[in-house]
Amino acid sequence: MIHIVFQQDDVALLKDAMQLDETLQGEIFEIKDEWGVGPLQNLDEESGWTARMEWWRQLLQGSPYENMLGSFDDRITVSRIKEKLSAEPDGEAWIWMGQNQHDVTGYYWLMRQLKEYQGRVMIIYLNNLPFINEKGQLFYPWAIGNVLPKEIIKAKKLARPITLSEYEIDPDEWKKITEENAMVRVLEGGKKIAGKEENFYDIEILKNLTGEWQKANRVITNTLNRMKIKTGDVFLMWRLKQLIADGKVETTGDMQKSWKDFDVRKQERKQGELKYEEQVEGAS
Repeated sequence: MIHIVFQQDDVALLKDAMQLDETLQGEIFEIKDEWGVGPLQNLDEESGWTARMEWWRQLLQGSPYENMLGSFDDRITVSRIKEKLSAEPDGEAWIWMGQNQHDVTGYYWLMRQLKEYQGRVMIIYLNNLPFINEKGQLFYPWAIGNVLPKEIIKAKKLARPITLSEYEIDPDEWKKITEENAMVRVLEGGKKIAGKEENFYDIEILKNLTGEWQKANRVITNTLNRMKIKTGDVFLMWRLKQLIADGKVETTGDMQKSWKDFDVRKQERKQGELKYEEQVEGAS
């Protein structure tokens, strides 16, 4: 058995769950790219892949993850998965997917490449399913990594093969997503992905700004903790810098260094002028 996940926290959780249930033992593969944001055109060609990597390289500059790009290639990860399945004809691959656009877009990108293993690729999708948290309360997890290890043992009962129909229909959905090539993608229920403008998360950032100076990285952390439709901190920081460039947010310090080296606050508005978040809401 091998496991496929889309977030680093999911890897740690599955390792903990394996300590409780030896039937879950298996190699874990992580698809590392965040397919919920960024350009998607021509990814089957080297030029398209290079364009996406260059986009990430620009966003990662000055981030805590600056050296991450180049440390992985999801295409190589898929090749390793296929080699493993081919070498073990009775083996299965279990795809673990939370109810979020990060995992679902990753699934769309991945599954079309595994069609030759139809019947051996299982999916566990935590779609609108309640679990018990550490306080004994029911909750609906956003990601696999939000679930307790003992609850993962229960979740494995949800495993089912990806159907032949899904292998035929879901690649069409991925094709539609790539042709639309929106900068932001969100999950609207089930496996339905909707494209949004690149400023989709701006309102969430602005909610966490005040008239007082704050460290930029603190604003991003607060935004991540409070927003309902989540994305990565790298994308949010890119949007914050765009808001600064557009004169919507004031800054002091050195933006060219790390995220801790500059502060931000709300831009003062002139009398009668709408707040930027009011302009965005009015246009949506």
